[in-house]
Amino acid sequence: MMTSPDSPPLVSPSPCPAPPPSLPSSPVPSSPAPSSSSIPAPPSLPPTGEVMVLALGRKKQRVLIALSILPNLFLAFLLSSDPLITLSPPHRCRLPGPSPSPEALNASLPWEKGARPGETGSPSQCKQYVNGSQSAVVDCEAGWDYNVTEGLKNNIVTEWDLVCGQYWLVPVEEVCFILGVLTGCLGLGYAADRLGRSKTLLISLTLSVVFGCVWCVVSPYPSIFIVMRFCLAAASAGVYLTLYVARLELCEPSLRLVATMLAGLMTVAGELLLLAVALGCQSWRGLLGAGAAPLMLFLSYGVPGVFPVPRWLLLSERSADMNAFSERRNSTRDLRDDESFTELDSEPAPSSRPHLSFPELFHSKNIWKNICVLGFTSFISHGISHCYSSFRGDVRGTAPSFYWTYLLSVSAGGGAWLLLWATVDRCGRRGILLLFMTMTGLASLILLGLMEYLSETAITVFSVLGLFSSQATASLCILFTAEIMPTIIRATGVGAVLALGCVGRLSSPIMDLRNHYGYFLHHVIYSSLALLAVLSILLLPESKRKPLPQTLGDGEQYRRPPLGRRRRDNVPLLATPNPET
Repeated sequence: MMTSPDSPPLVSPSPCPAPPPSLPSSPVPSSPAPSSSSIPAPPSLPPTGEVMVLALGRKKQRVLIALSILPNLFLAFLLSSDPLITLSPPHRCRLPGPSPSPEALNASLPWEKGARPGETGSPSQCKQYVNGSQSAVVDCEAGWDYNVTEGLKNNIVTEWDLVCGQYWLVPVEEVCFILGVLTGCLGLGYAADRLGRSKTLLISLTLSVVFGCVWCVVSPYPSIFIVMRFCLAAASAGVYLTLYVARLELCEPSLRLVATMLAGLMTVAGELLLLAVALGCQSWRGLLGAGAAPLMLFLSYGVPGVFPVPRWLLLSERSADMNAFSERRNSTRDLRDDESFTELDSEPAPSSRPHLSFPELFHSKNIWKNICVLGFTSFISHGISHCYSSFRGDVRGTAPSFYWTYLLSVSAGGGAWLLLWATVDRCGRRGILLLFMTMTGLASLILLGLMEYLSETAITVFSVLGLFSSQATASLCILFTAEIMPTIIRATGVGAVLALGCVGRLSSPIMDLRNHYGYFLHHVIYSSLALLAVLSILLLPESKRKPLPQTLGDGEQYRRPPLGRRRRDNVPLLATPNPET
């Protein structure tokens, strides 16, 4: 308690004796030392997502991030095996005898002209002469012989003879697989926000193991296989999406890009391992089993407490899960002395935690705008990748080998992740996304406008450039979405953007079904939309080094900074006015 110099001295209630009168008094009144009762209590702050992540401890955080990255090695077997399973090798009608001579082939198979001007013809793959006489032509009667030089010797095409009149089942299988991924991204993404990351991960892993090890491996007919592939794609997409979101929520801002890049490189390693296993086993059933069986090891992630995601628990109104997390935190609190843990003591009651309000979500215009822009960009980047992969074959008629196309696509994905890691944290998400989308559009315009004047080398260079930039754009779109979506709808938002990317990927099997008829118009449409996507990216905010938003209100705060307004980052934290003025 402060006293003025003119007021009479107060009698101190302290038992200590008063000072002797002979001691001189100080001319400046001294303030008494503040007692513990006079110090104001610090404000009670609610725990934030960053504090909840720190409560795990650095060591456990790194272990959980590593556990979320490891399944990507085997998910690549389930999500990237379609090109190997549906590869159609050269074939011809099966003729009597072990190996007919070239003269017998010419006498039994009609000669077909090349599909393009200047191409030499070849023996028919689907027709044969009746009884060796060249008077009438019929469809293959005794099946087909396959000349397998690339990929699996036994895939669904060679096992069920999905060629000629039955070839339409191959694009249908590819369409159903992509639709399965789309369904899993939407349905299981919503479940991850409502049921929780761990429960959805357990459900998705269980379904992936069941459909991968049982149904797809023992499918007796193509129709059953297509239905089971749809279910397997949905379950595998749920595992990938849940792990992606949980991994990001386990990281502070400085670790988000590194963890995502490592997960992407793990997927690239899985795709390379997939090709090696395919060359070794030579059977599509063994290939799917090799990818689905190891996922059983990760079923333990669904056990409560093994793979916690504290950001979602903070918002979920699951008091039992939060209390269990708090008990584990308190049991190890004596081993860690950090001032940020004091904020966890002020944990609010479960009833005060925010919950999803659909009317508020409906009126969150900024969140909807960000989803639409990133979804549109994901749609373009996923759809135009197929144009670059098949451009040389569409224009020149000389398609490269399967191994070249596959390794080029995988290498472009790995290089894209490395370049994103080197540039995104320095230049920002929005700027790099704008750069790669511009490169994608320019590569398309050059290929379409100058294809008659470009050499084979130039076509290959610009195709690789377009493939590289489109894959980098697609990868950065997903990371960008996960960073600006609030925790309460993060999995749903990321799933929606991935689903729009699947819609873009549908153009690939549809073009295969039409034998690439109209490829030029297809490429022109995507190139025009790519230029429109460049303009829409300017409407996005910047999420570099910013904490993840938690609620819908936090997500609405992620807005594009004004273009004409200069940022004042050098303003002092406490601006004190000049007392003389």
